[in-house]
Amino acid sequence: FRWFGLCVNESAWGPWSARLFGVWVSEIWGIIGIAENALLIVSGFVVVVGLFGMLTALLTSLNERRREMAILRSVGARPGHIFALIMGEAVALTLAGIILGLLLLYALLSIARPIIEARYGLYIELGGLTSHETLLLGIVLLSGFVVGILPSYRAYRLSLADGLAIRI
Repeated sequence: FRWFGLCVNESAWGPWSARLFGVWVSEIWGIIGIAENALLIVSGFVVVVGLFGMLTALLTSLNERRREMAILRSVGARPGHIFALIMGEAVALTLAGIILGLLLLYALLSIARPIIEARYGLYIELGGLTSHETLLLGIVLLSGFVVGILPSYRAYRLSLADGLAIRI
């Protein structure tokens, strides 16, 4: 076993140093695993906060667009169309966030990769998404769909007269 030009089995430390190296690597991977889990939890909180922000924005815009919804209903849109319109908006916002996040990630990685390699000697390979990452993005998309149900239901329940009534 060669490590940095040193043959471990022939060194003055003897073959035990290979075992110590394995223990050291195992401990390092344990620490990295803890850090990875911590970052996963933080990113989960970021997604939850983003979804609450999207819910707030959809509900606020729904109150501002009551008249628009009433006009759509008056020209023949059924409540199901209004529901689908708001749901489509929620899913489109979530999908746009996912795509923009992935584009930003790969752009920053491609910029930082040569710097990290030159400074620290670490090579970061730009690959596609793993099945675990794809699953996480699917969960985020599904969460955006679920968040869109409340404002869609509120728009569905708004009556035609409510949106066309003059408010002072």
